Amino acid sequence: MAANSPDKKGMAMNETYQVDDTILYGINGVCRVVEIARREFDGKNVDYYVLQPVYSDQSLIYVPMNNEALTSRMRRVLSREQVDHLIDELPYKEADWIENENERRETFRQALSKAEPDKVAKVIKCIYEHREELQTKGKKLRQADERIFHEAEKILYSEFALVLHMEPDQVQPFILERVRAAQRRSS
Repeated sequence: MAANSPDKKGMAMNETYQVDDTILYGINGVCRVVEIARREFDGKNVDYYVLQPVYSDQSLIYVPMNNEALTSRMRRVLSREQVDHLIDELPYKEADWIENENERRETFRQALSKAEPDKVAKVIKCIYEHREELQTKGKKLRQADERIFHEAEKILYSEFALVLHMEPDQVQPFILERVRAAQRRSS
């Protein structure tokens, strides 16, 4: 089954996946399509993508192929070139802290729900910089922001780890070193 062409963010719209495809499924992170199954539900046969998270022992995830709201959360993992570009652009991304807690939480949740890598990277950068600023004042990040930070890391770092052939816990040090090296070269 052929996929439609990618949109301007490199994400294919109405993509069709096959068994053994590696995809990103929203906040669940990197998954493999382990089966395309037909199940009877409410008297109707429904086709499902059966997903197995790559970096988690979670049970299988069943995504109805006819549910656009759910299938729109699926996308192919980035290429090495796309990951490198995102990392290289990270120092230049604007990441303004939103002081209003409810507005901030909603903005971050929307960014994570679609798992668009540039938006997730921006959330990570924003919270990371705010946490660093708070630490210089002897303060800590709010627990809700810390949870969102870890959720964003899981989404982005699991994908980067797969593409960069490393473990997810090696991704942040790798990114920080790349950013610092770029900053040293430009100064």
